[in-house]
Amino acid sequence: MKVLDKMFALTDLDNEFMISLKCNPEKAVELREKYEFVVPARHFNKKHWNTIIINDSISNNFIKEWVDHSYESVISKMTKKQQRILSEL
Repeated sequence: MKVLDKMFALTDLDNEFMISLKCNPEKAVELREKYEFVVPARHFNKKHWNTIIINDSISNNFIKEWVDHSYESVISKMTKKQQRILSEL
């Protein structure tokens, strides 16, 4: 999933349901230490990306919160022009 041309989430539905999300580095480490279903994202910069393995132990609210954080993280790094374009969509 992308906002403009920047990726903020990636899902894999082949084996188990997983979603990789961008995250600020401190929060990424904190989430990995706190939850066993949060792991460093494969094929991404592990400093900024986590993979969440979706299972019954994770609430929909957590997932929504983490997706929103990822989306906002990407938007905050965009130029003012890109943010203006996004706000007009």
